[in-house]
Amino acid sequence: MQHTITKADARRIWIAAQRLDTAVPFGDGPDATRRAVEHLGYVQIDTINVIERCHHHILYTRIPAYRRSDLAHAQSVEKSVFEYWTHALSYVPTRDIRFHVRGMKAYASTPHRWYGSVTEQDRRKAIALVRTSGPLTIRDIDDDVLVEKDHPWASRKPSKMALQFAFHCGRVTISARTGMLKTYDLTERHFGWPRLPKAATDAEITAHRLDRALRAQGVVSLDSICHLEASRKPAMLRLIEVRVRLKQLLPVTVAGAERVAHWIEPETLQTAAAPATGLVHILSPFDPLVIQRKRLALFFGYDHRFEAYVPKDKRVLGYFALPVLVGDAIVAAIDLKADRQADKLRIQQWTWVDRGSSRAHKRLIEEQLHRFERFQLA
Repeated sequence: MQHTITKADARRIWIAAQRLDTAVPFGDGPDATRRAVEHLGYVQIDTINVIERCHHHILYTRIPAYRRSDLAHAQSVEKSVFEYWTHALSYVPTRDIRFHVRGMKAYASTPHRWYGSVTEQDRRKAIALVRTSGPLTIRDIDDDVLVEKDHPWASRKPSKMALQFAFHCGRVTISARTGMLKTYDLTERHFGWPRLPKAATDAEITAHRLDRALRAQGVVSLDSICHLEASRKPAMLRLIEVRVRLKQLLPVTVAGAERVAHWIEPETLQTAAAPATGLVHILSPFDPLVIQRKRLALFFGYDHRFEAYVPKDKRVLGYFALPVLVGDAIVAAIDLKADRQADKLRIQQWTWVDRGSSRAHKRLIEEQLHRFERFQLA
């Protein structure tokens, strides 16, 4: 049986799945960080620091009492999260590491062309240094013969590229992070394991991706489950069809978006509720609610533009615009910049998405901006 839901229903289900429908969904204290990452499945990392880096921003959005040291504790002390690639470099629950081991081994046997300059000697040297010296950063390596950079993001130190390659292969992990400076350690030594966990099978990985999407998205499509992983779609569709036959999933049509197939768990369809009245979230452009732009536009009718790499005269929303969620609607996009010397959060540009609601929402947004400023500059 095909069920039809409105776009408003779809928004509310997604917002609830993202835990943006209540003020303190994960509690507070260091363990709230673990709970948030495990629920979301990943928290993206990015280098841009016009305001606080996005991994801290995403966690603060769901943990009002969040402190940056909470993430450091989860990564380096509790070791309940680790860094690896999902659709981008992210913090991922350590409990999920076996779903990445197969990819690590595949990367070791078929490295990306980016690492074509890394020699076997470079690899062995990097691993040996970590093994004998203990956890280290690239700054601790001072005997490299420097080379010319072949890319703006590259390094003149061959050891850095070798460590990054070893990271992708699962040989080393990032045991700590200070800003964007990473400390590398042998993966088994960091976690206290004799060896990496046994790799999940392809079928288990597919099921994990589907379960993760259902938990964090509520109502799902092939594109939303397999974001930037199109090769997984055929296997994913087969699994979805099995679960539909078992009545574990229901096909749903989103009114006004009938061309995109969606699915939902029966209990989610029955318990969908509206977000708390007046709840305001200033979202990172890398927030899981925002990063899938087509899905955002489909459900919210809002096309977010990330314009950090757009020439100034062609920007519409601003260099680093942040969508503002009020209840179940995105009502504005605010381009912010942290002026750390002056201890101020500067509004570069404020763009109303829904001008009809601007007066009603302005006070609520300004109150949240004051709280956001305190977090930014703490």
